[in-house]
Amino acid sequence: MGANPPIFATLGCRLNAYETEAMKELAEANGVENAVVVNTCAVTAEAVRKARQEIRKLRRENPEAKIIVTGCAAQTEPETFATMGEVDLVIGNSEKMQPETWQNMGPDFIGQTERVHVNDIMSVTETAGHLIDGFGRHRAYVQVQNGCDHRCTFCIIPYGRGNSRSVPAGVVVDQIKRLVDKGFNEVVLTGVDLTSWGADLPATPRLGDLVMRILKLVPDLPRLRISSIDSIEADDMLMQAIATEPRLMPHLHLSLQHGDDLILKRMARRHLRDDAIRFCEEARNLRPEMTFGADIIAGFPTETEAQFENSLKLVTDCDLTWLHIFPYSKREGTPAAKIPRQVNGKVIRDRAARLRAAGEAQVQKHLKAQVGREHMILVENPHMGRTEQFTEVSFDTPQPEGALLKATITGIKGTRLTV
Repeated sequence: MGANPPIFATLGCRLNAYETEAMKELAEANGVENAVVVNTCAVTAEAVRKARQEIRKLRRENPEAKIIVTGCAAQTEPETFATMGEVDLVIGNSEKMQPETWQNMGPDFIGQTERVHVNDIMSVTETAGHLIDGFGRHRAYVQVQNGCDHRCTFCIIPYGRGNSRSVPAGVVVDQIKRLVDKGFNEVVLTGVDLTSWGADLPATPRLGDLVMRILKLVPDLPRLRISSIDSIEADDMLMQAIATEPRLMPHLHLSLQHGDDLILKRMARRHLRDDAIRFCEEARNLRPEMTFGADIIAGFPTETEAQFENSLKLVTDCDLTWLHIFPYSKREGTPAAKIPRQVNGKVIRDRAARLRAAGEAQVQKHLKAQVGREHMILVENPHMGRTEQFTEVSFDTPQPEGALLKATITGIKGTRLTV
């Protein structure tokens, strides 16, 4: 790279963070200089507002640089960013991962004339297995799937990511072998709708088939972790892996969204309350140490107090630990935004706070249950690591980053365990 390597800012999900790493390598390979790349999120209207705010801040901090905006918000509403005086170039979610996009930039953006390069994401039929070195020296993320075929009424993401498409298993296995050879002790499979992996591949394999194949063909991989899944799509082979494969980490983040059947139907979700409870019970019966995270939306249109209480009760009925609580945000372009009975903003914030409080109580319950137990901890930095269940652990004595450390939990400090 030259004297002014590009600056990258990532907003939103872990998949965006993964793709930023891939873009860094593409930019470096093509000598891109004096640029700021903002990888945006579109999940809520607030996320788009934050993207615009971040762009203005980065322009003030880098007055001479070219500002490039990409990601889901750039894909779903390119004109929003193209009309900003701070922005020089808008590129779509498909374009940002193509080498030729970065080849055309080169030093000083020679040859770039059009300000907007955003094609129809629904026409994209393949997801490349982008080979990156992972994040830090501890954990690597591997994108195995992109896009979503479902149309939940609150969600704009399919219009930013396109339809579901899968990275072939052989490509995934080869990448994981490469990462293990580089010394990574944990690999996380990531995607937009991970449990739909394989539906577009020959013989339509399932996510459980991929997990089993990885564990069989990469015997030197110490830990495999799955990111967010849709529990209603969990296949028999995945459940078998949970039951029989100790290298598959006992932590699943579930896309639950709500705890009331009528609201779930209005969201166009494919599961009901009892399906979520049944899945958690089954997974925990197969693997008693299994812990769950979950996404839950507070204040979806028409949500009554009684319906909200069903979500609140779901936290304990499913024995959830790591909660991601989203106050409902009206997202133009989605069916939910047209529902006439929107919930008052103050009520939404209050309900979100109550859900977070329930989540904090669940975290403390989980932490207390770990004291005295032995865990294998992946060291993320000299003073912090994570257990198999993704629980943070503090170290008084510095530890080597990336190492796997067996230790007995001795206490609790805030939201972390201590050894």
